Amino acid sequence: MDKKEYERIIKSYLDAVYRVALVGCKNNSDAEDVVQNTFIKLWERKESFKDEEHLRRWLIRVAVNECRSLQRTPWKRKLLYIEDMTDEPKFSLPERSELFYAVMELDAKYRQVVLLYYFEDYNVREIAEIMKLSETAIQTRLLRARNKLKEVLKTEWD
Repeated sequence: MDKKEYERIIKSYLDAVYRVALVGCKNNSDAEDVVQNTFIKLWERKESFKDEEHLRRWLIRVAVNECRSLQRTPWKRKLLYIEDMTDEPKFSLPERSELFYAVMELDAKYRQVVLLYYFEDYNVREIAEIMKLSETAIQTRLLRARNKLKEVLKTEWD
């Protein structure tokens, strides 16, 4: 892969990889580290990709794995970032902020599935391949995530 192709890939997929990383890490600093590590692994990769979809899936899979690796470290579990306590995203509609916060409060395994399904437009089979889980496990996680969101948002609206 030459430098020009590498820069094109970064421009094309940076946002998608960052969204996956942000959902997986729940803070900007770690998400940026995950994105950086993902694109470093892309640069070091020797094999070529079959097509653009194969490249996209590979990038998202690497980002998911990097998030998991980062969360496994013992000191990360207890770390709290000051900027995450004060810096909140701004939304044009109040409903969107409630939905965002509800999704971010889900367990990591549910957040990632919701992001890939609803925001990245992957189907259940594709998510199963990316996360290396069965389709049934993905469907179960989606169902549980929807039920949790329904409970949280229902109490918010009542």
